[in-house]
Amino acid sequence: MTTTPAPTSVPPNEAGARLRALYEREWAWRREQFAGFDDEDGEGAPADHLPRVDAATQSQREHYWRDVLTQLDALPLDQLGERDATDFAVYRAQIETLLSQQQFRCWEMPFNSDSAFWTDLGFTARRARHDADDYERYLGQLHDIPRYFNEHIANMRAGLARGFSVPRVTLTGREQSIAQVLDTACIKDNLFYTPFRTMPANIPADTQAHLRERAATAIRTVVLPAHAKLLDFIRDEYLPQARATLSAEAMPDGAAFYRAQIRRFTTLDMAPEAIHTLGLQEVARLREEMLATITRTGFNGGFESFLHYLRTDPQFYPQTGEQLLRQAAWIASRVDGCIERYIGRLPRRRFAIEPVPAELAPFYTSGRGGPGMYLLNTHDLPSRPLYALTALTLHEASPGHALQMPLAAELDGLPAFRRLTHISAYIEGWALYSEKLGVEMGLYETPYDHFGYLAYQAWRACRLVVDTGLHHLGWSRPQACTYLREHTALSEHEVRTEVDRYIAWPGQALSYYLGEMCIVQARAKAEQALGPRFDLRAFHDAVLASGSVPLPVLEQHIDRFIANGGRSPWADAASH
Repeated sequence: MTTTPAPTSVPPNEAGARLRALYEREWAWRREQFAGFDDEDGEGAPADHLPRVDAATQSQREHYWRDVLTQLDALPLDQLGERDATDFAVYRAQIETLLSQQQFRCWEMPFNSDSAFWTDLGFTARRARHDADDYERYLGQLHDIPRYFNEHIANMRAGLARGFSVPRVTLTGREQSIAQVLDTACIKDNLFYTPFRTMPANIPADTQAHLRERAATAIRTVVLPAHAKLLDFIRDEYLPQARATLSAEAMPDGAAFYRAQIRRFTTLDMAPEAIHTLGLQEVARLREEMLATITRTGFNGGFESFLHYLRTDPQFYPQTGEQLLRQAAWIASRVDGCIERYIGRLPRRRFAIEPVPAELAPFYTSGRGGPGMYLLNTHDLPSRPLYALTALTLHEASPGHALQMPLAAELDGLPAFRRLTHISAYIEGWALYSEKLGVEMGLYETPYDHFGYLAYQAWRACRLVVDTGLHHLGWSRPQACTYLREHTALSEHEVRTEVDRYIAWPGQALSYYLGEMCIVQARAKAEQALGPRFDLRAFHDAVLASGSVPLPVLEQHIDRFIANGGRSPWADAASH
């Protein structure tokens, strides 16, 4: 008797097991690779060193991620369950992005007009330490700064040699954040001495004294000379040799690079022309809403006159940094009073409202939020309008970044690569949607507040126009500044810093408005499909329960939410 062999297939659940083993192994490797690296979005794995960034290590990472992608593409997707299929879609996009950045050698341009590898060390310096071992690891990191800087310098030289650099026009004064580390007269006032000013009581006094002595020596003999060398390099080599062009497409393989950055930040494969056209349409639509709001204020005059009024009348600006911080705290408190009516599950972790560190403030954006913090820029107070503060606080604090990021980290049912990474289109889309949610919350109390909200929406829509204008259509810096000045209420200081940010960080500015549009469209689809069964809290829970995901995956997630009758995922979890 003969039998027909059964077709070769993967046993049930084996495909999912292979996927989980792959991403758990890679995640552990990734954490080890970047141990000791902290930034505004979170803390790296504890380490007594900083990450290696030399070209050989970067090449090894590229080969590793290419191999991971090959293994992913060998998995039988039709044998993955629903949950594993979602994890696959999120993870593959993440690995593809990591690999793309290595292939374009983005590590040869390790800073932009907003953030830099040397300013990230400020987050390391300010991070809380809990015991003597934490301090020992920090001392090890201080001693590793010269090696870390030298590797970055070698990478930047390689970038300069092939025309891959930050545009020169955005770099004026940028080196001051390095110089300020050197300008501190007393070692104990130095940024890197921060953890030693107040130390935990569980460390004996004699041990504290010994650690402080070693820190002062390390800062004087290691940290300061390393910063002096970096400052000389930036001033004497990088600034004179940085490219005079602005466009990302003007760099080597620039068209492909810019398209890759669009995919990286938006998770969509949209052509620059389509994004530019969409931006023009949205700016025009928002202009009509802004004009209607101007009428509500009772102002007699046109759009340009109203913007001039907002930019110059002292009543719209804080007199002190403390006033700005206190007003933001009051807005955040008002959000706390109503947030449970809009979101079912809230994070356990709260956030502190702090001023942007002085060494960053002149070039930093107006505010930035993340796990445990909401940084508010108190530099140049005449550029920090109070009428926009509600929208800014909703975006950066709650229910924006300082709510979404820690909530994602607390989702124990998701793998670490979904809880602890931040896809720009998702997190910025949610934060911009949070500004829109402020309308329903009743937080824009005056027509001026509402205009501030609309102006912020228009600002993000303008980014679609300006980013693609600069990097694809060949816009000049003055042209970009003029467009932003004419279509938003941003101060002149913010116009300049924002345009420089877009020039030096291609594609990132596109993520906000495209992400918000995805959430708004998904909500409209759910409202129409569910009718009276639609529950806003459940919808927001569904969006937040996904963790940080590409926009196409979020759309699929909301489709399942609709198919499930609009039930909150937390309700489903409680029933099991």
